[in-house]
Amino acid sequence: MAIFSDIPSALAALFVLILATLYGYGLGKSRYPFPPGPKGIPILGNVHQLPKEHQQRAFFEWKKTFGDLIYVRLFRTSAIIVNSVHIARDLMEKQSANYSDRPPFILIKELMGFEGVLPFMSYGARFRKMRKWFHAAFQPQELVKYRSFQVQETYVVLDGLINHPDDFTHHFMRFGGAVLMEVTYAHRVRSNDDPYMRAAHEALNGLDIAGSAGGALVDFFPILKYYPSWMPGGMFKKHAQRVYDFSQLVFDAPYNMVKEKMESGTGRTCFTSNIIEEHLQSGTISKEDEVDIKGAAATFYAAGVETLVAFLSTLILAMVLYPEVFKKAQAEVDRVVGLDRLPDFHDRDSLPYLNSVIKEIYRAMARNEEYYPDPDEFLPERYMDNAANQDLIDPKNITFGFGRRLCPGRDFADASVYLLTANIIATMDISKARDSEGREITPLLDVVSGIVSSPKPFKCSIKPRSQRAIDLVRQVDLELED
Repeated sequence: MAIFSDIPSALAALFVLILATLYGYGLGKSRYPFPPGPKGIPILGNVHQLPKEHQQRAFFEWKKTFGDLIYVRLFRTSAIIVNSVHIARDLMEKQSANYSDRPPFILIKELMGFEGVLPFMSYGARFRKMRKWFHAAFQPQELVKYRSFQVQETYVVLDGLINHPDDFTHHFMRFGGAVLMEVTYAHRVRSNDDPYMRAAHEALNGLDIAGSAGGALVDFFPILKYYPSWMPGGMFKKHAQRVYDFSQLVFDAPYNMVKEKMESGTGRTCFTSNIIEEHLQSGTISKEDEVDIKGAAATFYAAGVETLVAFLSTLILAMVLYPEVFKKAQAEVDRVVGLDRLPDFHDRDSLPYLNSVIKEIYRAMARNEEYYPDPDEFLPERYMDNAANQDLIDPKNITFGFGRRLCPGRDFADASVYLLTANIIATMDISKARDSEGREITPLLDVVSGIVSSPKPFKCSIKPRSQRAIDLVRQVDLELED
């Protein structure tokens, strides 16, 4: 079903239009011929041919006519759309020096205040410095240290699903926020009303509903950033200002909390404190370094929460729509793990079908029938049956990006995804909800358009599969409290 190729479009969009957007820097004056593309019109170029939402679907349709590399003009901005894994790798990996930069992103960076967040940052010394910090934080020995937080918050999710199953997206949001707050700022989240998480949610929600990155009119006509918010059509400035206020709170408040705890001797080790300590050992922290540390910490948090919620919501939707897949994965977990304990990290290598389910949910721009027969169907078996060309066919090697823009936290995110998926499948029964007359409700196959696309709210039934499952979750909860 086509929806499953749309879900991780946080990455699909960033690595289709954004990753290859050359933003017109000399492209319009090229002495080489442009790739084929849809015929534009004066002034607008191809803007009028793009839908307001789900632009990636239009890109995919154009592939059928114009091929894997497509040229479009959006007002005066030239852009290249990449619809092929091979071409994406050729450009972003083999020629990464030429294709690792970012457009100015006036709306997101200047007006909304996300200039210091890594995915939107221009390529240069600041970008490389921040990447170095992330590489240090995501070394294998560091990932092991994060496991206790991931396990602890997984059981909080399970307890939430037992008591309030209809709020599953909130439980997933809590997981991502709590784990990342702990790892990034050594801050323990005690409730869904945590002030740091609430501010981050407001900022990220405002960023997401801004639409696809680079898609705002102000990005094509930068002079509009001076347009008065009180004039007709100035609502975008009011919205951007509101997001800006929250984004600055996200940058400043938790960072200041870490500094204050370090100064009082009550702080615990975390991503932010490690970088602060590193700078203090070599002198003082410059104003520029402080801005970058705040940006790196905010990136750590922001990059993980929304995408994790999108993945897990898609998991639930897939299990509702494909009950045979759910039952097969559950049977595998039962066989490997048994019924007397819950899945852990060491079980992963023994759960090939569960890992195949995860891979199929990752699948985004990888809809080439040459590698994925029946690309619109949800078929975990495709990874079990095809041992050839695994490097290309594994969506994990695609959906986290390419080259110098490859997500540095991909292994951390993948570990969280695995642990939650395994434990939810081990302890819950997931099926279609029923209406007041007992008839099954089939969820609509639709997603929210934006930088991160998640399924639109849908009803389903999530119940503990047995009293033994409930007892296991509660037993672990009590052990963690002790």
